[in-house]
Amino acid sequence: MIVSASYRTDIPAFHADWFGRCLAAGSCEVANPYGGAPYRVDLRPQRVDGFVFWTRNAAPFAGALERVSSLRVPFVVQFTATGYPRALDAHTIRPEDATAQMAELAARHGRRSVVWRYDPVVITSLTPADWHERNFSRLAAGLCGTVDECVVSFAHIYRKTRRRLDDAGRRNGFSWRDPETEEKRRLCARLAACAAEFGMQLTVCSQPGFTVSSALPARCIDATRLADVAGRDIPARQKGNRPGCLCAESRDIGAYDSCAHGCVYCYAVSDHGRAVRALKGSKAGDAAPDAARSHS
Repeated sequence: MIVSASYRTDIPAFHADWFGRCLAAGSCEVANPYGGAPYRVDLRPQRVDGFVFWTRNAAPFAGALERVSSLRVPFVVQFTATGYPRALDAHTIRPEDATAQMAELAARHGRRSVVWRYDPVVITSLTPADWHERNFSRLAAGLCGTVDECVVSFAHIYRKTRRRLDDAGRRNGFSWRDPETEEKRRLCARLAACAAEFGMQLTVCSQPGFTVSSALPARCIDATRLADVAGRDIPARQKGNRPGCLCAESRDIGAYDSCAHGCVYCYAVSDHGRAVRALKGSKAGDAAPDAARSHS
């Protein structure tokens, strides 16, 4: 089984010690986000085909990655770097630090082990389409030779996302909008051309309506990429977690409302303050995702 860690929270940035304990214990118990009983995920090397780690800051996770590597379990880091204004991304690391981390990961673990994510794309008065083109080009130039793929998506405007964007806009004096499909397709085409200029394939996550000839559908849980990292076949059936998702089957070990980056468009956190308080309730950097525990 491929293990996802995690599209529900940033385990590398905030829960590295928890993951290390789970890895040592050989399994973890994870809260079922849809209700019902928690589920147990086996983390023993002989039972894990590979890990996909999702993060905006991999620095606290360096030791954990070395441990996974020593166990000869392949991994891919899906690394988000957007360089958005602080009104949108309150507590993420600087984009130049993110690109430096990706370069270090690629040098240490191989270029195929890192994927850059420029997502979600959020259109606001602070970040209109032409701003995204300039910003994306700057980041892509800094990552030229480091990564071979960049994943994009446009923000899903859920009820809580709309509320948080509205609140942030009132506090910080900006407006936002959800563009029409054709506008998103045009922006995708321009970002894809820019990515190609810097040696990257642009892919679009779970939004087939926005793909164009030069921007392919993404496979974020990518068994082929993991196989390239491992140097061996990794059989996995396609089993996306929402319409349009082409990911391979995986088990996610994170929990919602346990990330403290404070991105106002985030779908995984309802209340940033509550997430911060939960993290401060344990040793700094050592809080386990809510209801997810090591299980020996």
